[in-house]
Amino acid sequence: MTAQSGGGDRAAPPAENAMERVQTPLAGSVPGTTFGSAADRTASQESFAELLAVHWQHAYRFAYYLTGNAHDSEDLLQQAAEEAFRAFHRFQPGTRFDRWLFRIMHNSFVDRLRRERRRKIFSLDDVSGAAVMDPAAGPSEVAEGALDGPVLRALRALPPDARAVVALVDLQGLPYDAAAEILRCPIGTVRSRLHRARLALREWLRPYVDALQQGDL
Repeated sequence: MTAQSGGGDRAAPPAENAMERVQTPLAGSVPGTTFGSAADRTASQESFAELLAVHWQHAYRFAYYLTGNAHDSEDLLQQAAEEAFRAFHRFQPGTRFDRWLFRIMHNSFVDRLRRERRRKIFSLDDVSGAAVMDPAAGPSEVAEGALDGPVLRALRALPPDARAVVALVDLQGLPYDAAAEILRCPIGTVRSRLHRARLALREWLRPYVDALQQGDL
């Protein structure tokens, strides 16, 4: 699919700056009683920061696909990173840090939706032609660049659970069992949600696909 640059997010900062903003408050987000000493706190923060850096791009994309914009993506990452760091002493070394972080991020996202009761509306009237990706794009444009604008808008219109499974399986390339682990549901539930989501996306995007095939876009 052709890449589409996010008009409202073109001023998004480089990914490294966004990661620094997420990491900076971590040390103050954890009660002092969590660590035996200042040295333990520093070592834990350094270890956490290293793991977060390794998985940063995938984490950002997952947050962006869930929220749909750069500002909310960083807010979600900040909240999830703080919660993950507070629970980092329970993380099992040698297990998949990305899946552990994604689970926390998804829980944070669902909690936020419940609090704010936000619903995004998809309209075929908003379908527009795709634009060329800026090579100096910020992190939101990198995430959005994997999808055409109408596809991303259709993704945002899905219910949160369906959006999450599409983001994990179809966009992040995770296997069904990994998605089930992150979402804490049976693999059969992942398959059924993904099937229904794909059907909805196919139906919503039919006019867009037809226009592409006819050369109208």
